[in-house]
Amino acid sequence: MNPPVEANIRKTALNATHRQSGAKMVDYSGWDMPVEYPSVGGLMKEHLAVRAGVGLFDVSHMGDIRVHGPEALKAVQYLTMNDASKLNTGQAQYSAMLYPNGTFVDDVIVHKFADDDYLLVINAGTREKDVNWVKDNTRQFKVTVEDLSDQFTQIAIQGPKGVDTLQKLTDVDLSKVKFYWFTRGTVAGLKNVLIARTGYTAEDGFEIYIPSDAATSDRVWNELLQAGKEFGVVPAGLGSRNTLRLEGKLPLYGHEISDEINVWEAGLDRFLKMDKGDFIGRAALEKAKNDGVKRALVGLETIERGIPRDGYKVLDLEGKEIGYVTSGSYMPFLKRNLALAYVPVEQSALDNIVAVEIRNQPVKAKVVPSQFYKRPKKSS
Repeated sequence: MNPPVEANIRKTALNATHRQSGAKMVDYSGWDMPVEYPSVGGLMKEHLAVRAGVGLFDVSHMGDIRVHGPEALKAVQYLTMNDASKLNTGQAQYSAMLYPNGTFVDDVIVHKFADDDYLLVINAGTREKDVNWVKDNTRQFKVTVEDLSDQFTQIAIQGPKGVDTLQKLTDVDLSKVKFYWFTRGTVAGLKNVLIARTGYTAEDGFEIYIPSDAATSDRVWNELLQAGKEFGVVPAGLGSRNTLRLEGKLPLYGHEISDEINVWEAGLDRFLKMDKGDFIGRAALEKAKNDGVKRALVGLETIERGIPRDGYKVLDLEGKEIGYVTSGSYMPFLKRNLALAYVPVEQSALDNIVAVEIRNQPVKAKVVPSQFYKRPKKSS
């Protein structure tokens, strides 16, 4: 039985749908969201369904900021660390907004609608902060910033059968939409729907943006469940979304990235384009690199009995605290106890042995490659 919802908590348009489905609801960053669906077997089954078939996620709590105008590219380039000038119209890009000291305001997906029109998709927990950050730091550019966050219900259709599921409801040839590209088309009778081949599960899949009224959202959600029935589709909640993204080493704000962690430490420098020109955080990151990075994000696997959890201490073999677990869990698909953790660089080599403090006891863990799961390549 779910507790009553507090008056100030926010709801997506699919809230009643989730509750009628028997979802277990939690307060997530001020949103009443499903964490799992006991009616389909819970987190483990949801996780495995996404790896083998398809799962549906309500991700409408995420935010959408449109930046458009004659200096839109200049503004996006100044706001983000990746090089948006490399984007073609219809292409998306993983990036991040940084503070002047090189730590994270948030990570974002930049979508290019046109040379003068971009959409930044941001996280739920940092939504208001991000919107204000974009508005405050684009005042010197000839752009208009619009918060479109409440205009869309965003549904993620994730898993190797996601394309087959969504294809039943759209006139768009989804096979022609490449990974990290997007298009528009009719979905479930709705015209001009944004269809992006993106996601947060380390699987193939799509994210669609439909009108945010409850009746439309409920209808499309149920049509997707019906379309994916032959592929074993399940509704999936925040719990499996977290274990899926952790297997794929996809960062979560407040865990792997935050306003206390810089880009080098997070190991996201492959998305950092220092030679593109000035952007917020560039000077600090240059200095941090010259000074030498002191800690690193590593993968850990316990080699003794115990599951590492978020926030647990990491110890050296003498028992001294040297770091902390950012995210940890039993991995339903890989069947291993794994974690991401920050440790000193000198403790970050593969196969190095440290300990994780679990219930006040040190449990030995080994440094392992940190992208625990990689999606199999399709055979030709």
